[in-house]
Amino acid sequence: MTFTPSRETLADSRHLSPVAPAARHSVTIDTRVDLDLGTGIETGIVGDPRLAPPTWQPMGSGRPLRRRMLYLLPLNVLAFCWYFGWLLAPGRVGNAFLYTLLLLAEAFNAVQALGFWWTCSRERVRRRRPQVSGQIIAVDVLVPVYNEPVDVVEPTVAAAVRLRGAQVRVFLLDDGDNPQMAALASRHGAGYITRAEHNGAKAGNLNHALGRTSAPIVVVFDCDHVPHPDFLEATLGHLDDPGVGFVQTPQYYANASTNEVAGTSWAQQALFFGGIARGKDGLGSMFCCGTNIAFRRTALAEVGGFSEDSLTEDFELSIRMHSRGWRSVYVPEVLASGLGPADMASYTSQQLRWSRGCISAIPAVLAAGLPRRLKAQYLLSAGYFLSGWTVLIYMIMPLVRILFGVQPITAASADQFLLHFAPYFVVALGTVALAGNGSYTFGAFTLQSASFWIGVLSTVRAVLRRPGRFVVTPKQGAGSWQPSVVAVPVAAAMVLIAASIYGLTQDRGPGMANSIAFAGVHAALMLRGAAPALGWRGRTARTAVASEATPIAA
Repeated sequence: MTFTPSRETLADSRHLSPVAPAARHSVTIDTRVDLDLGTGIETGIVGDPRLAPPTWQPMGSGRPLRRRMLYLLPLNVLAFCWYFGWLLAPGRVGNAFLYTLLLLAEAFNAVQALGFWWTCSRERVRRRRPQVSGQIIAVDVLVPVYNEPVDVVEPTVAAAVRLRGAQVRVFLLDDGDNPQMAALASRHGAGYITRAEHNGAKAGNLNHALGRTSAPIVVVFDCDHVPHPDFLEATLGHLDDPGVGFVQTPQYYANASTNEVAGTSWAQQALFFGGIARGKDGLGSMFCCGTNIAFRRTALAEVGGFSEDSLTEDFELSIRMHSRGWRSVYVPEVLASGLGPADMASYTSQQLRWSRGCISAIPAVLAAGLPRRLKAQYLLSAGYFLSGWTVLIYMIMPLVRILFGVQPITAASADQFLLHFAPYFVVALGTVALAGNGSYTFGAFTLQSASFWIGVLSTVRAVLRRPGRFVVTPKQGAGSWQPSVVAVPVAAAMVLIAASIYGLTQDRGPGMANSIAFAGVHAALMLRGAAPALGWRGRTARTAVASEATPIAA
């Protein structure tokens, strides 16, 4: 089913009749008043971190990112030339097939690194913009839910009905047909929408609700993302520009400081919603991220609503909107607080859906009528999930050398590999860390490395056109002992360690030492990334800018 707009739906916001604000009913569960957010939000979760002021803001501190990236350019160019000048020198080829694989991996990473620098160097910093007209317009706030716990959903609905700056109607879209959700909506004065046929997962749920609502502005929050009272005040002004189709704001994991997996996952997210998202905004290529977003209804109607045949309906929606000429805006300010994946199973489920959806969208990007700049940006974003193949190639190289004596570069050059590769790798990783303003942690890097198999599996499934299944990311973890979830990286580490021990018994020359060192590094990365699923409770990842964050104004 697609979204078919009615005549009222397509009306301009300034001609819509006023909509009565949602009634505010009292509740009988514990209420915690957060003075920084300026509202009383009902929650059944003791010490719910979503109700506390955010400890991170996308802007961070220090020099503008654009300037820092320009300062780093000479160092990156020097490191690139040092490594590739050596790698591509005549007479460097060992085994032709392995050398070609290595070049493909390095070329892919070089393109991603160049794309990262290009994106961050085009940083644009927008501020909240008040509405020029000063008129209060109607806004429909949609909160899709599917069997999530009531104590996760209730704070979101309670906060949504208290949004300032518009005539707000909140709708709880229940695809689980749960009577408890109906009661929740009733006690907060929110609308409650169900449907007879549950097709199209979240996208179908949203499209069904779009056909039942009519406000010119549509705001979507995932059911675990608690909006701040000033969300609309910070975003609606940007929609005064008739060419803007949607305004995206950051996703923020409020449980990052209390949960190891959420914290490590958040470090990855913080990098994206920091420098990368600001750079994408500067290039006009910021895409919809599924929650904490305000849409112009006419833009949604023009493209037929959310794509119901994609696992990443938000990504493909953005492609269609940008192809039709609609522009996007990114406001770099935390305006809603959510929950990150609480265990490795939840994280893996999330990443499988994202990677499969984005990789499957690559043909749509290539076929879309997008300007070359936007097409390149979408390909960089979707192609990120192919990076698992490069990790796999890097792990295969030392294994083949240790076990069979075959290597991609000549034996005379093998002992020089780390000497040339290490500076290039350290500079590239340092650039990423600096772009993240300290938010990107070593734990985030190891988790990404240990998740290499997700991108590989998603690619195979996409090529074979295996049907995907939309799985809602669990909002509450099942525990810290989940060895089956990390079986692939643990097995890879064991193979690398066993091969290294075998290699030491066969040869202790510089070429073998180089291969063993490379294998050891990757084994360590695999085990560190898998550790949260093996009962290891390390120091929770925290952003380096936490102490400098500015609380959201009430």
